[in-house]
Amino acid sequence: MASGFFALLDDIALLAKAAASSVDDMTAAAMKASAKSIGVVIDDAAVTPQYVQGIAPSRELPVVKRITMGSLRNKFLIILPVALLLTTFAPMVLPVLLILGGSYLAFEGAEKVLGWFGIHLHGDDKKTDIDTVKNEKEFEDSLVGGAVRTDLILSTEIMLIALSNVGHHPFWEQVGILAIIAVIMTVGVYGVVALLVKMDDLGLKLSTRPRKVSAAVGRGLVKGMPYVFETLSIVGTIAMLWVGGHIFAKSLYDLGFTPLYDVAHHIAEWFRGFSGGVGAWIGDTLYSAVLGLIWGLIIVGVVALIGKIRHGGHKDVAHTA
Repeated sequence: MASGFFALLDDIALLAKAAASSVDDMTAAAMKASAKSIGVVIDDAAVTPQYVQGIAPSRELPVVKRITMGSLRNKFLIILPVALLLTTFAPMVLPVLLILGGSYLAFEGAEKVLGWFGIHLHGDDKKTDIDTVKNEKEFEDSLVGGAVRTDLILSTEIMLIALSNVGHHPFWEQVGILAIIAVIMTVGVYGVVALLVKMDDLGLKLSTRPRKVSAAVGRGLVKGMPYVFETLSIVGTIAMLWVGGHIFAKSLYDLGFTPLYDVAHHIAEWFRGFSGGVGAWIGDTLYSAVLGLIWGLIIVGVVALIGKIRHGGHKDVAHTA
């Protein structure tokens, strides 16, 4: 009886060890797959702070919390089930979705690059303003709704990119890996966002301290945060073009159209001759970013042309100083 009991304990211990090993493997796979979606993550972190502008400082963290919960709902209730169903019953749909997603990233990145030169596709952007709503709660609800809708698009990209890198795992491991990615990405992105949006408040508090060092640090934070957001936006744009171009070329390759991806491979190998693996990565990244920009500009031109036709020939592209 006792030997049977201890044998059972041994079996439980082995199962627990196997489960722990499986969790470790899934976590490692999740981290590897997450790295592929870094461009979307950076852009997500760059975009989200804009949605807390115009609200009271005391409501910034509650709003970020509401957006975080909305992001988790997007991932677990919409994106994850739909993505797994499609890859299980219609796996060839994934490259098509990735092409659409890569094209969207390229389009967004190209639009932002044009914006650096004062060219805007839609002229004056329509932004939610507190004067256009009945009260602060409605204003806050509108901001959160807009942020969650934007997150749905970006989170879809993150999960699709991740899914394309874990397709060789068994189904339930895919579920586990994607769930880990969903939590890591959401907590990571919105944790950083929460920190960023409160840095200026921290700077203001420090600037009033009697100690000169604390006050200097506080003033530096207040003055420096706009530059941090600007740098984050630029890096996010470049990353969007890089990731968008790479997804576009790789997904076309998966569907049988190889020229764009073949060029990337040749450029990477040429750069490899100068500095090994790092050079190959740089070459592939540069090519993907340029490809993303070119493809994005083509889409911007098509969208602008369609907008011009729909509006009866009126100009839909605005130039601002």
